[in-house]
Amino acid sequence: MSRRGVIAGAAALAGTAAVSATAASAATAPEGRTPTSPGADRDTRGAKAVAYRNVRPFGAADPVDLLTVDGRIADGPVPAGAKVVDGGGRVALPSLVDAHIHPDKTSWGGDWVSRKPASGIADYIKQDVELFESQDRGIAERAHGLMAHAVTRGTRAMRAHADVAPAYGLAGVEGVHRAAERLGHALDVEIVAFPQHGVAKAPGTAELLEEAARTGYVDFIGGLDPISFDNALDEQLDLVFGLADRHGIGVDIHLHDRDENGTKVLDAIIDRTRALGLRGKVNVSHAFCLTNLSESELARTAAKLGDLDITVTTVAPNESLVLPIAQLHEHGVGVGLGSDGVRDSWSPFGNADMLHRTHILGWVTDIRLDQELTDAYEVGAHGGADLLGIGRSEFKKGDPADFVLLRAQGIPQVVVDMPQRDIVVHAGHVVASDGELL
Repeated sequence: MSRRGVIAGAAALAGTAAVSATAASAATAPEGRTPTSPGADRDTRGAKAVAYRNVRPFGAADPVDLLTVDGRIADGPVPAGAKVVDGGGRVALPSLVDAHIHPDKTSWGGDWVSRKPASGIADYIKQDVELFESQDRGIAERAHGLMAHAVTRGTRAMRAHADVAPAYGLAGVEGVHRAAERLGHALDVEIVAFPQHGVAKAPGTAELLEEAARTGYVDFIGGLDPISFDNALDEQLDLVFGLADRHGIGVDIHLHDRDENGTKVLDAIIDRTRALGLRGKVNVSHAFCLTNLSESELARTAAKLGDLDITVTTVAPNESLVLPIAQLHEHGVGVGLGSDGVRDSWSPFGNADMLHRTHILGWVTDIRLDQELTDAYEVGAHGGADLLGIGRSEFKKGDPADFVLLRAQGIPQVVVDMPQRDIVVHAGHVVASDGELL
């Protein structure tokens, strides 16, 4: 990824002027109202309108007030009965979106898990099952703990992949669904029924995926390396796309292959998306093969992806495998950023903190300019919002009122220093404060 930045031509302060103009009209609370002081009670539940006083959107020099009504940014005077929260001069930034995470696999919040050597996906999958069988906490509890932690770090939404395999049945899907229900006030969640053990390799998985689609719990059917792992390109993709088409849901396929296997699968995904009219409903996770294409090959492939609104997600694993985001954006390809696995059998690392993930994106791409740091943040915020179709939070009238308040000078410093998210706002209401879920 070049030093021109993660998103070509993105504007760091887009919408800031509109924020100031909109929020200024809400700067005066009704006579006699006492704003909530920093650190005081921030319980905004039940309030239709909430005014966030003395905040600096995108690190603007002059503080303003942000008015939210019915979960959206609004303008006009603060209505009678509105809750008022004092931001204490904090910077207001759009909340982030985790576009790729596996909360069903996590050991988060439990005893330390010692991992064993593994030499490939098959070994990791075997250890997944061992971890699942050894945990005394169910998936719903473990997933809830991790997802709640993500909220306190400023995540507004996530696409959660849950394993579907004979070893688990639908326990992963059902557990993540229950966790998402508990967090419905604070987090928007999409669920992918993910055949981690393969389709052809694990007989019975096809039937389980069909059952998962029927539950109404899942928004996407997943897939995994149809050639290199499952050795069943047409069988896997026909099943996955057929289920998506019949049940009116989307497709999100893990594609790790870096060679011609990856490009062959990608071409097959493009062909099926076009044939079934699934434009805008298909995502390819990782898509490592894109990193090895020549400039002309990348341009041709990206043009096809952009034409069908096929999106991609990256977890910025290292310098050589992070996707060429700027070039993809030039062709209209949406790119989301995600956490991937968090303290699972695959790795002891991970924390579901998407601000940390934007930091990693900047680190592995060796950026240093303020605009580049801002662009990295916007991949985590706006890229994920676009991918999930939930609307960008840019502090304009009518935007989702999903944002964080923190102590900083502006976005570049935030990406580098990763300060505590003092207040997390979702749909206009405070859902986390000082690192604790409310």
